[in-house]
Amino acid sequence: MKFTIREGKPEDCKDIERMIMELAVYEKMPDQVKISHKELERDGFGPNAYYKFLVAEVPEEQKSKDGYTKVGYALFFYTYSTWKGRVVYMEDLYVMPEYRGKGIGKALMANVAKVGKEKECVRLQLSVLDWNKPSLEFYLAKGAEDLTAKEGWHHIRFHGEALNNLAQEAP
Repeated sequence: MKFTIREGKPEDCKDIERMIMELAVYEKMPDQVKISHKELERDGFGPNAYYKFLVAEVPEEQKSKDGYTKVGYALFFYTYSTWKGRVVYMEDLYVMPEYRGKGIGKALMANVAKVGKEKECVRLQLSVLDWNKPSLEFYLAKGAEDLTAKEGWHHIRFHGEALNNLAQEAP
């Protein structure tokens, strides 16, 4: 199968919004998605972009049954480890079901790693749901380490009321 991986552009955001919702449905959390292509455009482009993304695209003759040529994406951003230095964090890796198993996900992830290495990142981090065994096995087969199993790390989140309450405690 022919496909290309390229840097995302503002005009891709409607397709990214569509695939974010497809991913959320797969992860059994569609009610959690609260952003649209407008926030994606605002937050991903301009002088203070919060994230970047790559798009997997197929030729018109290989478009999906619903007529899409943008069939996958990887969304990532940079963070920092006080122990190791620069880190690239891959928030999402998604390929439409009919295009899985064709090397697109591997190519997206490898390109995120390449971009990270070009920015002198020392590691690529991501999260995967505990029930998502196919994805976990995919990452482990590529050499990733499961830090929950190996080191016991838990990912913690403050949001909504808890985030508001914590912020109000600031002196």
